[in-house]
Amino acid sequence: MRDINKQTDIFYMKKAIQLAKKGQYTTQSNPNVGCIIVKNNKIIGIGWHIKPNTNHAEINALNMAGNLAYQGTAYISLEPCSHFGKTPPCCYALVQSGITRIVISALDPNPCISGNGIKYLKKSNIKITTGILLKQSKKINYGFFKRMQTNIPWIQIKMATSIDGKIAMHNGESKWITSPKSIQDVHKFRLLSTAILSTSQTIMIDNPLLTARPQQKNKMNYPQPIRIIIDSKNKIQPYHKFINELSTIWLIRIKKDNNFWPNHVKQIILPPYKNKINLIKLFNYLGQKNINAIWIECGAILFSKLLYLNIIDELIIYIAPKMLGHLSKPLYIMNKKIRLHETLQLKFKTIKFIGSDLRIILTPYKKINT
Repeated sequence: MRDINKQTDIFYMKKAIQLAKKGQYTTQSNPNVGCIIVKNNKIIGIGWHIKPNTNHAEINALNMAGNLAYQGTAYISLEPCSHFGKTPPCCYALVQSGITRIVISALDPNPCISGNGIKYLKKSNIKITTGILLKQSKKINYGFFKRMQTNIPWIQIKMATSIDGKIAMHNGESKWITSPKSIQDVHKFRLLSTAILSTSQTIMIDNPLLTARPQQKNKMNYPQPIRIIIDSKNKIQPYHKFINELSTIWLIRIKKDNNFWPNHVKQIILPPYKNKINLIKLFNYLGQKNINAIWIECGAILFSKLLYLNIIDELIIYIAPKMLGHLSKPLYIMNKKIRLHETLQLKFKTIKFIGSDLRIILTPYKKINT
């Protein structure tokens, strides 16, 4: 009987997690959460968190179920909140609905909150089951979990290279090494991120917009990620092309300039390290600003620094079947001679063909505590 009950819990939790994914492009700093309400083995309510400052998944599901929720079971991909924030606590609404059992996949990762929702529900004599499809629930909220546990966002860095490991010709020409399908794949990753980070050097060379522009069958108006530019020497000026796009821009600087900037552009001043932006302090700052996941597009210098600091969670490398030659610009820069045993170790996570290119996702072999 227990096995049957567990299989039933898995069946409905899978549906709750699928619902949670519907908010992956719109929840921004909030987690993706799905909720299914079941009674007599029939789904009577569904809901997911759509965007910040709107109803949580549980409230949307309860609104659909109405009075039928009484003595039903709720399947929720993340522990319901028990505190008043920008919306009332979901735990209170669940208790008032008369639901008698709640299956929760993952506890809230916030150490100040984790477990409090479950305690509240248990005090109201609601039966609680936890841990169903835990890995899957964490996977759809990887950035939220990491930020809550370390105060640092999930950090992904993307690079495009030739098969001989070059990112540009000797004169800096790099458009386009990879195929149009790889470029579209990048736009999908951008849209899943809370922020896109780059450097003033990349702006000077490539003049990108740094917006997410995926090809869509349904022309949804998804919110754009925040665009963050490391600009320690104040090279960015109001005339640069990406400034004309009205989504939020943060210029990370050591000191402000006297330019007139439009409202969507903000200068953020951070204490320097040797007249440069302190990258560790930058990522801590971004964690404090509720940035869950950062997508980085940059050149070899920042790429190499971030690898050296060992704070990257995933490297996404698109490899084109082209040979640029030894005079072209390399992917990775090492300024000192090292032995083979001292080389940076990475692990393959996934390998996939994207059009004519190869997309490789890697993770650091050893992560340091950040």
